Amino acid sequence: MSDFNRRELLQMTAAGALAVGAGARPALAADYKPMFDVEKGASLQLLRWTGFIDQDDKQWKINTDAFTKATGVPVTIQEVSWTEIQAKSGLAAQIGSGPDVIMGFYDDPFIYPDKLVDVSDVCEYLEKKYGGFYDVAKSYGYDTENKRWIGLPMGGPGAAVTYRESWLKEAGFDSFPKDFDGLLKAARALKKINHPIGLALGHAVGDGNTWCHTLLWGFGGKQVDEDNKVAIDSKETREALKYAKALYETMIPGTASWLDVNNNQAFLAGQISMTINGISIWYTAKQKFPDMFPDIRTAPQPIGPVGHATNFNLFSQSFIFKYSKYPNAAKEYLRFMCEREQMDPWVTGMVGYVTPALKGYADLPIWTKAPEITPYRDVLKDNHPDGFAGTPGRAAATALNDFVIVNMFADACAHGSSPEDAAKSAAAKLKSIYGS
Repeated sequence: MSDFNRRELLQMTAAGALAVGAGARPALAADYKPMFDVEKGASLQLLRWTGFIDQDDKQWKINTDAFTKATGVPVTIQEVSWTEIQAKSGLAAQIGSGPDVIMGFYDDPFIYPDKLVDVSDVCEYLEKKYGGFYDVAKSYGYDTENKRWIGLPMGGPGAAVTYRESWLKEAGFDSFPKDFDGLLKAARALKKINHPIGLALGHAVGDGNTWCHTLLWGFGGKQVDEDNKVAIDSKETREALKYAKALYETMIPGTASWLDVNNNQAFLAGQISMTINGISIWYTAKQKFPDMFPDIRTAPQPIGPVGHATNFNLFSQSFIFKYSKYPNAAKEYLRFMCEREQMDPWVTGMVGYVTPALKGYADLPIWTKAPEITPYRDVLKDNHPDGFAGTPGRAAATALNDFVIVNMFADACAHGSSPEDAAKSAAAKLKSIYGS
């Protein structure tokens, strides 16, 4: 176990808060030079998702207060659950009124690209200053057809394997397996000693989508091809479903109805030995489960037969609606929040819960404070966007929102469908969405 103890966590969290607080000092306000000509009398409304780690929300608010002090622009923050973001942003787009800025998910901007402010100037500035965006970030934010950025990539609440080390060793494994074959062997061995695994297979926006897409791609399956032609009904998909069914048989009962909170709860209750999740389990255990915490480890998601990582992670980006009266203020706010002075304490305060979309932040000290944090640093490498191998857009967003891939896996694993029938059913749904 690393010597990264509870005291260090509290010290680090406090340091993050102090760092942001320092960013709000009058000295910074005096030196601050906005990139954009902020509109006189501007005020902003932000709609964002509620974090699974309380320090996320707290640090974001402190950073926002620093922005207000530096610019004089007040920002009202509304937080809603992950599942509400798309509905509320869609309503705002439809009626032409609502929050100026939205922190959404995946390829939401491609549902209404013509209604969004061009943020190319902000993105190009940040790219140049902080080493560029990861490829997956560009997929979610850059409109290749119109050659402009319609969303500013923020980062991904990344996923990695979280497991109990003592139970894994009891099952005969000194370290967590690095490939799908090893994962299945370990899961079967853990079940034999009454420590089953658990992966969300319900409509879990983050956790369900994460492992199902990773398995699909790890076997070479894909939702659509490069021309957005439906390609899900394939040998590779059926092999992924067969494997998933075998893995499902090692899981605790009830995972077919799990949402994003359920695997966290089951793990911390000692009901499961392994899951795939953000760092929130480790963080919560450190704060509230001191007896369990020393036994918790994390590891990168295993690799499938394709021979390379095929990660899928929750991803968030911010976008500005054209109906906003203060687009310059909105762009300045997003730029400010993505600068190192704000990004470092935000990521540090939440112990790496969100991996920044900019490559330059891979050098933040938080990533090497403990070996359990480090896997989350690299989650956006080798990461595919939803709708892979096609292009982002309304169809890909709809398929993800409708949980087509997760439902396909649930049908094969828990609902009695054969891999062949599950794949054919998913293909039919995708054809109705993509029209091809």
